[in-house]
Amino acid sequence: MTETDFGEPTPETCLQVARRAAELAAAADDVALSAACRSTSRTEAHREEVMHAVHREAVEAERLAAQAEQWAADPSMPGSAPRYCASGAVDHAVRAQEAAGVETTAAALRTELERRLTPEERAGRESEQRRAEAEREAEERAETGMDADNRHLARMNAYLAESIVPALGWTAGHVRVLEAAETGRLYQREGQVRQAAAHGVWSGGRKVSRERTQDLRAAGYLAAVDAADGVSVLVPAPSGQVALELARLHPAGLYESDKAAYEARYARVAKRHKRMDDKKAAASRLWTAARCAGTSGR
Repeated sequence: MTETDFGEPTPETCLQVARRAAELAAAADDVALSAACRSTSRTEAHREEVMHAVHREAVEAERLAAQAEQWAADPSMPGSAPRYCASGAVDHAVRAQEAAGVETTAAALRTELERRLTPEERAGRESEQRRAEAEREAEERAETGMDADNRHLARMNAYLAESIVPALGWTAGHVRVLEAAETGRLYQREGQVRQAAAHGVWSGGRKVSRERTQDLRAAGYLAAVDAADGVSVLVPAPSGQVALELARLHPAGLYESDKAAYEARYARVAKRHKRMDDKKAAASRLWTAARCAGTSGR
């Protein structure tokens, strides 16, 4: 629950008022129902109309009381939400009592919602809010290992990843290539791409997809650094490191196969090209690092 105006009643007071209003409306509903059951043929139509009117008000009062409890427990709701519900519940309770012909005791509940806090109460609420905020911050830090600013940044990055990763046109295989490059042991020699077993040992090692490596280089996600004996060490370009982190944040945006990735790229570029060869060529290219950087800056 966000901070409330200290002139407002406490959430606890609002919940108590809303629940009491619902109870008074329900009692009026019982009175109207009992009167309808005792009606004669002359009064039957009127008392039935009254019964339905009172019941509608009682249902609304109960709904608002329940909503007040839900909103009070929801941190995303404004602090004034329980008071709004409580005030509405009181209004419905008053109308229910008036329609049922009983004393409108629910009207007295309005004073609880209108009472201003004393300076001592205001200071107490300020202290309680600071304590609650400190507890929430400590809990979230313990859970995430991040302070508020970094948690906000993580949420923004996750949101960004949801829009960018599907557009990359990557599979998990492209991620594995960049992860190999991240180790500093990905190299290309005589047309073969491998991940060396150790730094500086530019022979042997695990084979890595040459096609995916070439695609990532052409798109600007990999950079080549010349080493001895015609070896090119492949490392993530800055945009490649960013794209890799986004892919880790949103793996659901990766495609299951190269075929599925190609079809997705084809569907995206088909309208921009008239010739079939141009469409196929465009679909064969990964989303470039420059376009990725442009999108992430918007």
